[in-house]
Parts: sequence; structure tokens; C-alpha cells
Amino acid sequence: MPSPSFRLTLLASFTLIAGILGAAAAGGWLSLERFSRMSRDGGRVALGLTSALRSLDERTVDLARSGRQYRVLRAPALLANFDAAHAEALAALAVLEGAVPELADSAAEWRRLASETRNGLEPAATDDEAAQDPRLPRRLARLAALNKSISQRAEAFLAASNTALLDTLDRSRERLALQLAAAFVAALSLALLAAWWTLRPLRRLEDAVVRLGDNRLDEPVPAGGPSDLRQFGKRLDWLRLRLAELESERNRVLRHVSHELKTPLASLREGVALLRDGTLGPLQSEQGEVAAIVEQNARLLQLRIEQLLDFHALQFDAGRLVRAPVEAGRLAARVVDAQRLTAQAKGIRIEIDGDIGAIHADASKLEAALSNILANAIAYAPANSAVRLSLRYEAGRVLIDCVDEGPGIPAHELERIFEPFYRGSVATLRPTKGSGLGLAIAREAITAHGGHIAALPASHGAHFRLELPDAR
Repeated sequence: MPSPSFRLTLLASFTLIAGILGAAAAGGWLSLERFSRMSRDGGRVALGLTSALRSLDERTVDLARSGRQYRVLRAPALLANFDAAHAEALAALAVLEGAVPELADSAAEWRRLASETRNGLEPAATDDEAAQDPRLPRRLARLAALNKSISQRAEAFLAASNTALLDTLDRSRERLALQLAAAFVAALSLALLAAWWTLRPLRRLEDAVVRLGDNRLDEPVPAGGPSDLRQFGKRLDWLRLRLAELESERNRVLRHVSHELKTPLASLREGVALLRDGTLGPLQSEQGEVAAIVEQNARLLQLRIEQLLDFHALQFDAGRLVRAPVEAGRLAARVVDAQRLTAQAKGIRIEIDGDIGAIHADASKLEAALSNILANAIAYAPANSAVRLSLRYEAGRVLIDCVDEGPGIPAHELERIFEPFYRGSVATLRPTKGSGLGLAIAREAITAHGGHIAALPASHGAHFRLELPDAR
């Protein structure tokens, strides 16, 4: 089954996350809309009940007043007022009974008493009989008591409705909170799953690119995850194999060039040595001078070839360090001893200051870096001057400084002098027999250790600083 691509995975993840969050938002909106509708309906019912209760109370008062007045005055208009108030009270009672079915028994009792009260107001045989009827006050008092009971039960109904509405709101709020939490957990889980599915192969590919940059070509590039990332991984693995092939070809060419150059050069130096030794006969003074010049240039040519080969080897193999405890002071002394004859020829003193004990480094590469720095300082230092090497710890770093008393380095060339074959303006003013590779070799070796090399601004002479991580 083909796996989805990186873009399709991201699109699907974003769509699902948006759908989950959108569903949670829609659920919240529906809950809010439902509560709003219930609140409007409850408010409308409460308003209707309140209006009906007020109307019932007022009409009941009118009934009592009209009934009492009619009992005394026997005016037909008062009986008509009683009937009008009775009709309005019955309408209000119907509204209350429709909204609160529990009021049916009280409403029936109210209707019965109101009807009996109306019947009791019918024209009596004599005025004295109507005036002496004792039931009218009791019925009117009973109607007032029923009004109060109906009001209390209606208010209790409204309070219960409000409580139910608030309970519904609380349940809706809790349900919405659960929905939002579930949506958040689901969206977060989906996002983490998508990140794991996409970022894990990206991290592997990143590690593979770093390994390629470090020239570690023996580990295959893993291919996994989305289809386009797997295809990219296959391309990187092809690049790894191609780089390994080029590396092998480079090594073969370097070995071939080394053999092809060093073999005739060795024969040339051997032949010159035979001439200078007089094996083939004594040489005249002019011939001896020519032989000496040829021997010197042959030796210089061999040095340049070795530097060139060392530089190319460091470019590809600098990351392959053989780290071991190295006594920094002894290593510096070995470098100085190797350069002592050259320094003595110019009357230059080499001073070593400080001893930092053992550090964890590749002795051969560190020695090559320091040797090139010291050789550069000796080459440009004036006769009968001093070159100082200082070793110390500072802020968790190993610092090795090399300071000479030469012409120094222009500020605009402090970075460029580490470029291969760049010799700077000072070399033009004061020609030396350098190739412009020594400082480049030193930078490759120090960078391989995770350190840094720099030419620092100085008021007099050149100041080089080698910084290495403290790996004791």
C-alpha cells in the first residue's frame, strides 16, 4: 500500500484538526443556541404567568368590590361590572392553567366559587333575603385565598423553571468543557502523530546530511515516512554512494599523483646528491653552486607536494580524529624543536609560556596545525626577534597563542589569510618561500577538533589564536 506524501499528510492532518476543532465549536454554538432558545421561552412563559397572575388578582378584587356594592345598591351596572371582571379573570385563569397544569384543581375550585358567587347575586325574592345572605363574604374570602395559593404555586413553578434552566446551563457548560477537552486531546494527539510521522524521517535525513558533510559515507541513508521523503532519502543514499565512489577515486588519484611526483623527485634529489658528493667526479665551484640550487629547489618542491597532499587529505579526513590524551606542553616543545634550526638561522628566539597538562586531541593533526602556525611566524618575523607561544585555559577553552614581531596582518586580510593559496599583501612586500597552504591546513585541523583559529588584530606583529574545547 503506497504511503501518502509529506504534503498530503500535512494537508490531511490540518484538515482533521480543523474538523475536530470546528465540530467542538459547532457543538458549543448549538448548546448556546439551545440555551438561548430555552431562556427566551422561559422568559416568555414567566412574563405571561406574571401578567396573568396580576390580572387574576386585579379582577378578583373587582369581583369582590362589585359583588359587595351590588349586594347593597342592587344596581344592574354593578352586576355588569361583576360579569366583565369574571370573564377577564376566567381568561387569566385559562392562561395560568395552560402554563402550569398543576393549577387545574385550584382553577376548577376558583371557577366553582366564582360561579356560586355569581349565582348568589341573582335577583332575590326580596331585598331583605339578598341582604341577609351570609355566603357571599365567605365565597369572596375563599376566592382571595385561592388567588394567593395560585400565585404561590405559580411562583414556585417559575422558581423551579429557573432552577431547571440553570441546571441545564450547568450541564451544557460541563458537556461543552468535556467536548472541548476531548477535541483538544484529539487534535493534539493527531498533531503529535503527524509530527512523529513526518519529523522522524526528517531528523534522520538531517543526520544523514550531517554524516555526508562529515564524510562518513559508510552508513546508508534511512528511507521511511511519507513517500516523497522516502524518495528524497533514496536520492541522498545515491549521493552517498556517488560521494564514496568519488572519495575512492580521489584517494586513488592522490596516491597516483604522490607516486608519479615523488618517485622522479626522489631520483632527482638522489642524482643531485651524487653530483655534490663527487661520486661522478669533482665539480667546479660554479657547478657545485648549480647543484646546490637544484637540490634546494627539489627539497622545496617535495615540501610543497607534501603540503598539497596534506591539505587535500585534511579536507576529506579532518573529521576522522584519533583522539587521545596529549601533553600540550610536550607537543609544543616537539614543534619548536622541529623548527629550531630554521629559527636559529635567522637568530629568532622561540619562547614557550604556560603548561596546561594533558588535553584530549588528535596529536598528529594538532601538531600539524601548530607547526604551520609557528612556521608562518618564523617566516615573517625579523631577524634577532622573538616568537612567543603561550598555552592556558580560559572560560572552559584551551587557548594557544602565537605572537611574532613581524610586519603584522592588515585588518581587511585577517579572515582571508586562511584561504588556500592566499598569501596576502605582506608576502608581496616581503617575499617568502611559502605556498599559502600552511594556514589553511591549520584551520582544517583545528576546525576538525570543534575549535576555532583566528588572526587577532595587533598593534605590532601578528597574533594567532587557536581555541580548542576543553576535553580533558
